[in-house]
Amino acid sequence: MPRYALTIAYDGTDFSGWQKQEPYAPDPAAEDDGSGPDLLPVREGESRQRVALRTVQHVAERAVREVVREPVILMGASRTDAGVHARGQCAAFTCTETAWPVERGLDRLLRAVNGKLPEDVLVVGARRAGPAFDPIHDAVAKEYTYTLHAARERALWDRRFVHHVYEPIDVAAMNAAAAHIVGEHDFVSFAAAGHGRLTTVRTVLACGVETPAPDRVVIRVAGTGFLYNMVRIIAGTLVDVGRGRIAADGIPGIIASKDRRSAGPTLPPTGLCLEWIRYAGEVEA
Repeated sequence: MPRYALTIAYDGTDFSGWQKQEPYAPDPAAEDDGSGPDLLPVREGESRQRVALRTVQHVAERAVREVVREPVILMGASRTDAGVHARGQCAAFTCTETAWPVERGLDRLLRAVNGKLPEDVLVVGARRAGPAFDPIHDAVAKEYTYTLHAARERALWDRRFVHHVYEPIDVAAMNAAAAHIVGEHDFVSFAAAGHGRLTTVRTVLACGVETPAPDRVVIRVAGTGFLYNMVRIIAGTLVDVGRGRIAADGIPGIIASKDRRSAGPTLPPTGLCLEWIRYAGEVEA
């Protein structure tokens, strides 16, 4: 049976994250296929309520099912949280040969799925994958960006994709601090409580700060894997460095402390974006 990998971009503002949850939010543009929200069980005398949990996985999986007309499972590589965006999420599904014959082509598959998706989700790439391809465990690296709007006035047109920082920030100091993030470290100081991982050792391949436009500061973090809220805490710590609240050379001490309280705040999801996920054998762009 053919297996397909999709590269998916989305504006995460109106989603409860990537991962499918129950009950699902209704999609007014789609017909009811029995996978919509269920009425929650309640005690006698109480009214039933629908809880709308709109997720990218559910929306994208439903679109794929409508195209191939089979109950496929769409597995995503990264469980982005509510409000987090993506340009390069990877998700894969397997269907029967009759559902989407290989000769029908990837371009037609991409267009067909996009025709079923809402305006805040877009499939930007499709490829054949091996039968055992696992978008989670086969990933060798991924990159996130965190974008700041650094100005006195708040952002308007792209306000859904940036975090507003009112005070001036020292980008040079942030870059000096970012250099200490790179490497293999125990990042427990940069992990949210209840991260649920057996080990907090991770490898950051690159970390830097750019100013691509006036009033814009972009923090880039690439690594082989991340802990829960790790990038948002790294971003919060670098912002505190830029504000002068943490010394640029204080990062090694924060890492060594293994104490979440020593690092900066967890910034909101608004500015976070999953840029790309790389797999073994892929050529670096």
